[in-house]
This record gives sequence, structure tokens and C-alpha cells, in this order.
Amino acid sequence: MESPSGPAHRGLVPMQGLLLAASLLIFWSLPTTAQLTIESVPPNAAEGKDVLLRVHNLPGNLFGYTWYKGEIVDSSCQIISYVIDTQTTTLGPASSGRETIYPNGSLLFQKVTLKDTGYYSLQAGECGPYTDQTFPFPLITSCVALFSAPDGPDAPTISPSDSHYLRGTNLNLSCQAASNPPAQYSWLINGSSQHPTQELFIPKITAHDSGSYTCLAHNSVTGLNRTTVMTITVYGPGGKPSIRASNATVTEHKDAVVLTCLTNDRGISIRWLFENQNLLLTDRMKLSQGNSTLTIDPVRREDAGDYQCEVFNPVSSGKSEPLRLDVQSEQKDTGYSVGTIIGSVIGVLIVVALGASLGYFLYLRRTRRYHGISFTLTLILSPDPGYPQRSPGQEEKTPSSEVSGQLPVASQLPRGGS
Repeated sequence: MESPSGPAHRGLVPMQGLLLAASLLIFWSLPTTAQLTIESVPPNAAEGKDVLLRVHNLPGNLFGYTWYKGEIVDSSCQIISYVIDTQTTTLGPASSGRETIYPNGSLLFQKVTLKDTGYYSLQAGECGPYTDQTFPFPLITSCVALFSAPDGPDAPTISPSDSHYLRGTNLNLSCQAASNPPAQYSWLINGSSQHPTQELFIPKITAHDSGSYTCLAHNSVTGLNRTTVMTITVYGPGGKPSIRASNATVTEHKDAVVLTCLTNDRGISIRWLFENQNLLLTDRMKLSQGNSTLTIDPVRREDAGDYQCEVFNPVSSGKSEPLRLDVQSEQKDTGYSVGTIIGSVIGVLIVVALGASLGYFLYLRRTRRYHGISFTLTLILSPDPGYPQRSPGQEEKTPSSEVSGQLPVASQLPRGGS
């Protein structure tokens, strides 16, 4: 077969560049000792060249042959017929004048063109006790040959389409492209050529197997190449991270807390969980770039609970142990109300005053006569939040504390030196 004078292109048909190929579909109606076949010689031919449809395994005792254009036997599609005994050739309505039939039933096409593309059927007739041996022959075997113009390849498809793989698994890629004749395949990994094959298999892949995988489809007739590239990434199994907190016990409306997700994995993503659910960020929460740090400022009571961080890649993931954040209220530090604290301070002052009065009384008793003045000191305290509220109609009472005593008063001031 002569090579084409120039490359073939889809939709463009150069005068010397059209190639024709033949494939065969076989049918039979009566049993034969061998299956009838048709061979295209050459398998591929340029436009303007000759193509022979050679017939094999013809049964004996035949009366003649008829070729038709198409998949059915119809007189309007008859190309040419041949009677063996008389060696008579008859052209049909579908003949182009370029067909020649041989005694063995083979059909020669001279200077094939694009219009010759299509199906061709052969009908062979068997001799028998017939008084009128005219067409159509009694059917023995019908064969169909298909001419088609070489084309392609189209852009190949790589399957499966998944490009993410777990380390230690097997990589099995297959390449397929529409092409006539069928394409020849080869693979390139990161630009390095591999053995020509349609399927690529790599067992127990590692991170070193990550990279670009290129499938190349080649049509030996058209001379065209088409490629498709897939990027494969191999990941390791996700490790278990941990959480570090700036303070696990904080006070609401006062403190801030910083949670950090610690991991040794690379090429991973991080997300945060609260009470085993995806964390819903509020305006008081802020994530660092890469989500490795979560800041809550200020904390509130609703922020108390279990926090986790999860690291993941497209094929695996790992989750930390829960970290419990305890949020305390502002009053929880002392345990006493403001009114109680004020009352305690005043009580201490009263005790100090009484102690001073008693000391002065003892002093006067040793020196002079005295008389006492009784008193009652009433302390009115501010209402305590925990003090019971009055009911409707009840007189409002203010919590108070009374202290009674007698202040000593001297009848005469002591004289110096007496």
C-alpha cells in the first residue's frame, strides 16, 4: 500500500489522501463446510487505488454470483453478476463501471473514491434441478463487507476518571479512542515513555507515583496522534491530630481562648467540630489561614462543650480526641453577693468601735465616776439579690441589722494630777 501524500484531517478530503478500510460481517442461511469470508486487499487503500474483495471458502457446485451495494439483496442495488458455466458478466443499476468480477466471486474496485464507502453484499447461487436458472439465484450464503474511510483517532478517554489514590493501592488505567483503523496506544508518565499498551497497571503505588499520566493514541493509516493527560495524586492515610488550648477553663465575657490543631500530615485540609457536629462560626470566632487555629474572643456560656479537629484528604481522614472547654460565670469566682460583702465590712467596723468604747469605759472606771448613755445602732443594707421579694400587699421591708449598747460618759472630766 502506498503511503498518503499528506496527513488526513477530519472533514477535509485531499485528492490523494483519502484512505479506505474494509471490515466484514458474516451471515449464512444454509450450512456449509467452511464459513464464507471476504478479505479486503489491501486492508487500507488510498483514494484512487484499487481494492479487491477476495472471497474465501466458496462451496462447490455453484451456478453463479451477484454483488449488491447495501446490506440487503435488492435488484435496484445490484452491482454485477456472473454465471460460471457461460462466463457471462452482467452489470446492474448500482454499477459505477469500475467493478470487475472474477470466476471465484471476488470483486475488484478500480480507483476507489469516497462514494464507495458503505456495505456490500455477496449472493452465491447453487446449481440444482431448476428449469429456469435466471436471477435471482437460489440463496446459499450472503456476506456483507463494509468500506469505511480511515479516520481519527479522536481524543482518547482515560478510565477510571478518579485522580486521587490511597498509598498502597493498585493503579489500573485504561485508554480508549475512536479510530479507524483501531488506534495503537502508549503511555507516558511524567514525560517518560512506557511500554506500548492500552492498559497501564502499577501495583502498590507510593507518593513517588504521583504525577502526570499521558495516553497517546496513534492511527497508523492517517498518521495522526491524539493525547489526553490525567494528573494522579497519591495520598497517605490521614493521621490522628490533637488539640492544644491556651486555657481550658475561662470566664464568660472576660477571657478569650485559642485552640490549635496539631498534625504532622501534609497536603491535608482541617475542619473543626463542636459536640461532634461541624462548627458553625459566629462573629466572635476566627480561623487562621489553613484553619489550624480557632480563636474565640470573648467566650460565652454557649461556647462550653467538646471541641475536635479533623484532618482529611480526598481518600482518608483522622479526628482528634475531644477537648472540653469549661466556661464559668463572672460571679462564680467569690461565691458572695455584693450586699453580703458590704455587711461583713460594716460588722467588722462595729466590732472595732465597741472594742474602743469598752476600753475607754474601763479607763474612766479606774479614774472617775461615770454615767452611761444607751444607744441603738441600726445598719440599713442594700438589698441583696438573693433576698426574698415581698408579695403583693405586703409592706416592703429593707434588710437591716441592729446593735445595742451603752456609751460611758464621765460626770466630771478627770483633773490632771488628782
